[in-house]
Amino acid sequence: MSKRDIIVIGGSSGATAPLKAILGALPGTLAAAILVVLHVPARSLGLMATVSAAAADLPVRAAEDGMAIAPGHVYLGVPDRHLIVADGRIRLGRGPRENMARPSIDPLFRSAAATYGPRVIGVILSGLLNDGAAGLDAVRRCGGVAIVQDPADAIVDEMPRSALAAVADGLRVPSARIGDLLADLVGEQAGPRPPVPAGIRLEVEIAAGERIDSAVLRRVADPVALSCPHCGGVLSEVRDARPLRFRCQVGHAYTAEAAAKAQEGAVDEAMRVALRIVGERAELVARMAAEARGTGRPAVAEMYAARAAEYRDHAETLRRAVLGAGTARSFDQDRASET
Repeated sequence: MSKRDIIVIGGSSGATAPLKAILGALPGTLAAAILVVLHVPARSLGLMATVSAAAADLPVRAAEDGMAIAPGHVYLGVPDRHLIVADGRIRLGRGPRENMARPSIDPLFRSAAATYGPRVIGVILSGLLNDGAAGLDAVRRCGGVAIVQDPADAIVDEMPRSALAAVADGLRVPSARIGDLLADLVGEQAGPRPPVPAGIRLEVEIAAGERIDSAVLRRVADPVALSCPHCGGVLSEVRDARPLRFRCQVGHAYTAEAAAKAQEGAVDEAMRVALRIVGERAELVARMAAEARGTGRPAVAEMYAARAAEYRDHAETLRRAVLGAGTARSFDQDRASET
């Protein structure tokens, strides 16, 4: 029977410190490969140097397409490519962004789950929004182990909380203990392998860059009256998804939370454009009222004056909405920076 020997780790804001702690606790004799996707700028050598220094006993390599996966090695996702595993090798996918990111955590976790099933240990660390929650659910559905950094221990708790909501039996562990737990789990018997859901395999293919269209998407999702924040295409709701997720016909994927975040800018801009148009309309009609008074048409002037007052009321309502939206965003940003 196979043993647990594939570790996949995902994180975003605040994940570097716990990742360093985890890798520093692992022995150089670890009989497992470790694959990591972080939502941080990776174009510089800074992240590679930081991870390499932390994993003193484990060699760290930037992922390359076709690279063989070996135990005792750490493979780090690279910019603008999804990190995918298949048949003992790394595949760098050029598929559409997921949750506004490429690399995204979900494709790595799904591909590991589809390829290695119960041999996989998935770990979600600190981060914003909820990328990785669906991938961790895929790991558990395929027989793997789910570990989540304790939200109380995370610099940014949104990603861990979302992962625990999606995987109710996930292990909630402080970052200082995750490395020791991984060392204990590696080498355990992996257990029986359940069937891999067809939807998981399809989404791995999409992340790899395989063709997608409406017919393909209908195999796993149903169209809804929403548009893709990235390309404007029709979104479809992925069936039985945890958390709630959507994909468009191009393949862009969003959790509901990520879609709402992506739409914020468009909503704000639309309200500001509407405020300008309504304000200009009020000014125009007010001038028409003044012109009617000056030419001896009091009835017409009264009608235009009433319309101007109505438009000003609409403009004030829009102005309050714009200010309210800005205040809400500032509150969210302040909350994230304080955690």
